[in-house]
Amino acid sequence: MSKFGTLVMGPAGAGKTTFCTALINHLRLNKRSCFYINLDPAAEDFAYEPDLDIKDLISLEDVMEEMGLGPNGGLIYCFEFLLENLDFLSEAIEPLSEEYLIIIDMPGQIELYTHIPVVPTLTQHLTRGGALNVNLCAAYLLESTFVIDRAKFFAGTLSAMSAMLLLEIPHINILSKMSLLKGSVPKRELRRFIDPDSSLLDDDPSTVDRTIASSEESEADPLSTESMMAGRSFKKLNQAVARLIDDFSMVSFLQLDAQDEDSVGAILSYIDDAIQYHEAQEPREPNDEIQDWEDTAMS
Repeated sequence: MSKFGTLVMGPAGAGKTTFCTALINHLRLNKRSCFYINLDPAAEDFAYEPDLDIKDLISLEDVMEEMGLGPNGGLIYCFEFLLENLDFLSEAIEPLSEEYLIIIDMPGQIELYTHIPVVPTLTQHLTRGGALNVNLCAAYLLESTFVIDRAKFFAGTLSAMSAMLLLEIPHINILSKMSLLKGSVPKRELRRFIDPDSSLLDDDPSTVDRTIASSEESEADPLSTESMMAGRSFKKLNQAVARLIDDFSMVSFLQLDAQDEDSVGAILSYIDDAIQYHEAQEPREPNDEIQDWEDTAMS
């Protein structure tokens, strides 16, 4: 029997746990079952208590204290320990029926997705090629405020593409925290970032401003940090990254406002399509639909 889930990823501060909370709330309002798994061994506060928490197996704080490791090294150790104890996941997931959406909240260190094979090994265990037969979709969040600095936006987009290629599972990319851009970026301009291409760098106002500032400072100190970071080499690097993303034509973004129920519902519909959730559900009798409507109205 198939199971269904989404792996919520992205850099630190992208709003992954906030999105998971909004997703759980939306599912509950629509009377859908979900199973929430926290795989961030440093996470502390949750709006909804996880059904399964990696800290019940191992915590980052204990690893740092006992092993003398830093945060990044400790996090990698936690995931290597998880891979040695996959029964911790299997025993919790195996009893779940196909009605559940398994929501897996991941940590924000992107090296787990792009540099080392820890997360790919985990997804292989979870998906059809592994033991649990989960139809899994990756949801990669990138903070929407990155669009203000286009070099940063393309760096984040490259990380999203790298995770997509490495994990080899259905993948959607999400610009989170859209409410932060209201009034600062016109909607017409924002639409250009949904399907990013290298032309975004051609009229980047921040690049123009930095280049002017750099040319002024370089007269006094051509080796200054500002001159080097805003000069021709930095611009060529950004253009090369943008062209690489252009050549693959794999990355496009959905927009998310976690406070907007319609926005969360739209993201969920893309996840459902990617994992073919509705195709596996049994047809419902008309009386069941009426009963659900009455229950909702009474509540």
